[in-house]
Amino acid sequence: MKVILASSSQWRKQLLEDAGIACVAVDAGVDESVITAANPELLAQARADAKAAVVAEKYPTSWVVAADQVAHMGGVSFGKPADRDEWRSRLKALRGRRHTLTTAVALVHGEMSRRFSVSTDVFFRSDLEDTEIEAYMDLGEAKNCAGGYMVERRGAWLVERCEGDWNNVIGLPVLHLISELRLMGWRYPVAER
Repeated sequence: MKVILASSSQWRKQLLEDAGIACVAVDAGVDESVITAANPELLAQARADAKAAVVAEKYPTSWVVAADQVAHMGGVSFGKPADRDEWRSRLKALRGRRHTLTTAVALVHGEMSRRFSVSTDVFFRSDLEDTEIEAYMDLGEAKNCAGGYMVERRGAWLVERCEGDWNNVIGLPVLHLISELRLMGWRYPVAER
């Protein structure tokens, strides 16, 4: 079945393909900054829903998977850093603390749809030095990422541990997604013998 990933994220695409779900990635072109909600979980879901709606309209006979991730701490969400100063402040504020990454997913196929979200707690190292933060920012790998880091890359040096779904931290809770697909009739492809 044709799957359209409503995202330009190479990481989400790779997670799907590694799980055996071939897909085509399509940027939904949604301006996330104009979408608001009462809390981080609802914000992530509203953004995922918006992406799914745009892409499902263009590909009405395909399965559309849309996701959005929101980083938050103490009920306050924070997005991609606007500039280097904000990025530095954010990474310093996360040092020695726990925050949460919530990824909401909208799955649409014609009239069928399912929605869910998964949250994972991420704990930053307390012994993280300012020079390490500066060196990490110099890499530039995560300047456009929720939270301002990529734990699946060099950002691993910033993080002490995660509690919850590892794939969710990367950007797509694949195990939960597969559970939802199974509820919609999908099964692991078995070759005829």
